[in-house]
Amino acid sequence: MRQIVLDTETTGIDPEQGHRIIEIGCVELMERQLTGRHYHVYINPQREVEAEAMAVHGITNEFLADKPLFRDIATEFFEFIKGAELVIHNAAFDVGFINHEFRQLGTGWKVEDHCGVVDSLAIARKKHPGQKNNLDALCKRYGVDNSNRELHGALLDAEILADVFLLLTGGQTALSLDANGGDSDQSVGGIRRLSAERRRTRVIRATDEEAGAHEALIEVVAKAGGEALWTRLASETGSGPSAGE
Repeated sequence: MRQIVLDTETTGIDPEQGHRIIEIGCVELMERQLTGRHYHVYINPQREVEAEAMAVHGITNEFLADKPLFRDIATEFFEFIKGAELVIHNAAFDVGFINHEFRQLGTGWKVEDHCGVVDSLAIARKKHPGQKNNLDALCKRYGVDNSNRELHGALLDAEILADVFLLLTGGQTALSLDANGGDSDQSVGGIRRLSAERRRTRVIRATDEEAGAHEALIEVVAKAGGEALWTRLASETGSGPSAGE
């Protein structure tokens, strides 16, 4: 499965009031493993960034002045996310902004029509009810390093969210398929194959005398009006009595 962990930064909180996206950050997961592919762009919103928003992400109007417009990056962004399952923290916010940008261009594109959407905030709230479930709180809870996150940033937040999401939804961040049985992967939920050279488990078969005693015990149970579990299981599976460990 291809998943895209996505985050945006904006000029404010409501696209219906004319606010725009100024940064998009995405990282790609394939089968719950980071592939190294990412998408990142800053965008000129053609309007002022509100002071409250700037305090959160630190992106200034001057910095954005020479950046491309959304219409310049819309197609390549759409092609990157198309067909993937998007993982977003508070998905309604980001999806609302992206759909608003697409509507402004008249593309007819709508995120939900071309992508699955998973809201990691909703998952966290269900798993940790009554607790703080913002990204910083989840980093602390799951031991994810966010020491570089002095301000919000779309790409950095997407990278951090990818780690948090994998731990939040099962703990498997990588698979270690070490044919030598080495303990090369210590991540929670890592899978390790046993060495092909390991010592095989010894199977001890019942002797004829032990098998006879077993049959005699089953006959005693039957004469007492009961049915031995062993007899029922043997009848259901079609296997006869045997013993081993």
